Amino acid sequence: MALKKTFSKACENNRQPILNRLIKIFSNTSNVLEIGSGTGQHAVFFSSNLPHLVWHASDLPCNHGTINAWIESSSASNVRSPLVFDANSTQWTTSLVDGLFTANTCHIITWSSLANFFGRLHTILAPGGIFVIYGPFKYGGKFTSQSNQEFDLILKNNHSHQGIRDFEALDELAAGAGLKLIEDYPMPANNQLLVWKRV
Repeated sequence: MALKKTFSKACENNRQPILNRLIKIFSNTSNVLEIGSGTGQHAVFFSSNLPHLVWHASDLPCNHGTINAWIESSSASNVRSPLVFDANSTQWTTSLVDGLFTANTCHIITWSSLANFFGRLHTILAPGGIFVIYGPFKYGGKFTSQSNQEFDLILKNNHSHQGIRDFEALDELAAGAGLKLIEDYPMPANNQLLVWKRV
């Protein structure tokens, strides 16, 4: 039976602005592990447009079908089948990479999951490696837009553990993991692209 591709309009809308940044950010990167590949759209789009590196998809097993469907329909030879990845795990079966990327995941998973992920990040990101996070954030406890505030309320009404995270709290987790913030780019639709380097 043919695998079925799931489509995300948000992925379609944000992929080009993100790529425009990743071209420079990952210019010297060889292997990128995408945490939470979701539908698989980002994996095939970014790998197709960043042919100098290998893009490793990952997610929970329930999303592997759509990710594999997108990969199978892609002509890119530098994208790999999804790994099983759970931020709550105490052991990750993945090789050391020099790039990490994740989009629209921080406001979905629990804060304890984020803390666990950053606490074990050194086991998958090599020294000097780059970590990129895309999504909406608060600064100084304040939302950057009315739409983000409304989105936060929707998230919390649906699942109490979800919500737009404070940038400062996230950066504190990153600093504890040996990461130094090197860029914070404003992006369309009131999102940010945060870039850390493991020192």
